[in-house]
Amino acid sequence: MALPAFLIYGCLYLYPAITNLFYATKRWDGIRTPTNVGLRNFTYMFTNDGTFIKVLGNNFRFTLLVVVFQTLFSLLFAIYLTKNTRTNILLRTVYFFPTILSSVSVGLIWLSLYDPNYGFINAAFKKVGLDSLALNWLGDGRYALYSIAFTQVWFHTGQMVVIYVAGLQQIPQELYEAAEVDGATKWQQFKSVTWPMALPTTAVVAAYTTIQSFRAFDLVYTMTAGGPRNSTDLLVTIIYGNAFMGYAYGYAAAQTVVLIVVVLGITWLQRRILRLDYGVK
Repeated sequence: MALPAFLIYGCLYLYPAITNLFYATKRWDGIRTPTNVGLRNFTYMFTNDGTFIKVLGNNFRFTLLVVVFQTLFSLLFAIYLTKNTRTNILLRTVYFFPTILSSVSVGLIWLSLYDPNYGFINAAFKKVGLDSLALNWLGDGRYALYSIAFTQVWFHTGQMVVIYVAGLQQIPQELYEAAEVDGATKWQQFKSVTWPMALPTTAVVAAYTTIQSFRAFDLVYTMTAGGPRNSTDLLVTIIYGNAFMGYAYGYAAAQTVVLIVVVLGITWLQRRILRLDYGVK
């Protein structure tokens, strides 16, 4: 049974990864014979490519926003939806609904909502006399990345709620009963019982959310295509641009290696922090 599994893994994951690593050290336009350039793709990336450095910063900001707020909102919603009542089950379904939509559909929905002239968000602000808050959400580089981050949080929070609910339902009720007997308030119960017991689930949510935030190609490309002036570009969008519009396949492969290393590094760091501070295995 192990051999078929290894063959599938080798064909679908290991071989593409090794091939990508091979082309990361080449200059290749997809047509002519690849030319070996050693590590020059990587050195150019960090020393001469200002766009790459800017986009790397975009990705870190985007990931931080999404991980923090998506984890926070999903935990808060899950706490109030843990009990299996009819209302809670209905609300879980409502919160989960955006997850079944395609990224392109979500992008188009929010593109309409963010429209500076006819969008619902600006219309609502103007209706209540808050014209100063009616902004060009996606056309202004100061707000565009945060607007997409909010959309990403809305898109996937329901999915994380389901994961959190499953984790919270495993916490023994005896712990809450003992805390109540000792006179603990709701906040003290959360701090001493809910949060420590939910940390393994939080580790899963944080890691999964991190990976999602680095894979938000469809959403970004549908809403802004990386603009204005690269203010919403992420690593996945410039990799796509370099490979399929700039025909710099070797350089795009090198950027893919950096993307993988960054994702693995952030995920490891999250696990390390939780292990050191809270004993999560």
